[in-house]
Amino acid sequence: MRGFVVTGTDTDIGKTVFCAGLASALQASYWKPVQAGLDGETDSQTVARLGALPDHRILAEAYRLNTPASPHHAAALDGVEIDVDGLTIPPCNTPLIIEGAGGLLVPLTRHHVLADVLARWQWPVIVCARTGLGTINHTLLTIEALRSRAIPIAGIAFIGDTVPHTQQVVADMSGVRMLGRLPRLNPLTPTTLATAFRDNVDLAALQGLCCC
Repeated sequence: MRGFVVTGTDTDIGKTVFCAGLASALQASYWKPVQAGLDGETDSQTVARLGALPDHRILAEAYRLNTPASPHHAAALDGVEIDVDGLTIPPCNTPLIIEGAGGLLVPLTRHHVLADVLARWQWPVIVCARTGLGTINHTLLTIEALRSRAIPIAGIAFIGDTVPHTQQVVADMSGVRMLGRLPRLNPLTPTTLATAFRDNVDLAALQGLCCC
């Protein structure tokens, strides 16, 4: 067993909520290598709360940066530099869900983006994409960036209201497995998230990929 890296086509599209649902459904642990922004609830705390994960299944971040900004900029403001080569996947005795910071090409330093690290790790990536306007372009660009670096792709998961035409175009043009669509939830609780994940996401496919 290993797990997945979860990336998004943009920031604030719901990939942290998706990670919470996925970690809960797969009884997995969660790791956010770089957390930029410490005011309020961090992504690790959100996943722990919404996924109802015990403390031992939340792995400590490699970098905790104060400013909610691109990691390279947040690190500079804190007077640190992210050691890209030192970012290695921690040992874990459960499947592991790793959440990237922002999108695939977010800079970690002035010379390296997140995709450079993912190319070295070679873990399967789940692309979270919103269903709204612009998602076809953003999703296809993300898939192209992954393929150009030979990074394995587990599939695409949509987040938001159903837009069948858009979702089908992305499926047809990318040729990537569609993993389902997680609707926006109100209220968003551990119970509503677990139910929505079970009803809308292809867990059988993810369980099979996770144990390959």
